[in-house]
Amino acid sequence: MAKQEGKNETVVTEFILLGFGNGPELDHFLFLIFLSIYIVTLAGNTFIIVLMVSHRHLHTPMYFFLGNLACLEICYSSNILPRMLLSYLGGDRSISVRGCFTQYYFFGCLAAAECYLLAVMSYDRYLAVCRPLHYLSQMSGKLCLQLAAASWLSGFLSNSILTFLISKLDFCGPNEIDDFFCDSFPMIELSCSDTSVAGLVTSAVAAMCSLPPFLLTFSSYLYIIITIIRIPSAPRRKKAFSTCSSHLVVVILFYWSILTVYVLPHRESQMSPNKVFSVFYTILTPLVNPLIYSLRNKEVKEALRKE
Repeated sequence: MAKQEGKNETVVTEFILLGFGNGPELDHFLFLIFLSIYIVTLAGNTFIIVLMVSHRHLHTPMYFFLGNLACLEICYSSNILPRMLLSYLGGDRSISVRGCFTQYYFFGCLAAAECYLLAVMSYDRYLAVCRPLHYLSQMSGKLCLQLAAASWLSGFLSNSILTFLISKLDFCGPNEIDDFFCDSFPMIELSCSDTSVAGLVTSAVAAMCSLPPFLLTFSSYLYIIITIIRIPSAPRRKKAFSTCSSHLVVVILFYWSILTVYVLPHRESQMSPNKVFSVFYTILTPLVNPLIYSLRNKEVKEALRKE
């Protein structure tokens, strides 16, 4: 929808999220798929938080960060999936411009916070595996709180700049966003203003929020793998590699999709593939994180047996 402003200029008041296609049969199928994913995501991450809080032997730095990650994933999914489910259920894919900016703001904040939090978690595992004698003294309760708070705060501050820049753009032409949620580049593509600054700043902030945490995470896991290789016991090496490789797969999947969409050179022809990449870090990562990071751990399994 657009309203007339002046004689020859219209101002867009709402966007249309095209999602993954049209048609009642496809909409019903996608609704069931994404509803199932959302329910499992909420249940899995909520269960992890309850488990962490209710069992004293899980009150450790590692599980403190896992609890933060689970909370973040709940917020992450709840920012995108409910709106998408309503569109498939009722067929109304419209969203107000202000609502679109709000969704993008919280999405960008939570995505940046997850990058920082994954880096903090990898550093925690590096200290535990590579410097076990200094782990308790270096990873104190106060430092854990500071690192978690810094991850959340940095994520919310970083995306404030981008949201402000995009909100100042003029939208007076097409209002169809070829995506299933409000994201920066699809919105910038629709603007009738000069978007060079907004596009450049978006890529710069995305690189700042993703590349340093990715390098820290990758370096930490590299040192962890080297340390594991030096373990003389074959069963212990196999067990350590199993857990480490699972974590690494999730991290690579998350960062690979984030970097592909936001940091690599952006072209209009990349929009459709980018929509597929977006599924990985907006929908699939929150789904698999509680399984990969928590339910495979020995301490969590022991807590489950006591329930």
